[in-house]
Amino acid sequence: MITVQGRGRVNLGQLASHLRYLGRAEPDGTIILEPAEVISLTERKLMTDVALMTAIAESRAHPERLNTRDRTKLPRA
Repeated sequence: MITVQGRGRVNLGQLASHLRYLGRAEPDGTIILEPAEVISLTERKLMTDVALMTAIAESRAHPERLNTRDRTKLPRA
């Protein structure tokens, strides 16, 4: 049983297995909590760029094609 406190808050205690949730109330009073992650608008824009996601997938599928750089010889700031 979960009891609503004076300010309309509840303590999920050990029921919560994630840090953030999206919540919604159904017409019958059922409260639905879905685990959520927050990403920036920039990250969302990059993730929806089909050409970029295709290029990343291609690079991951064929790592032997990647150009490597010897960073040990770079000047240190």
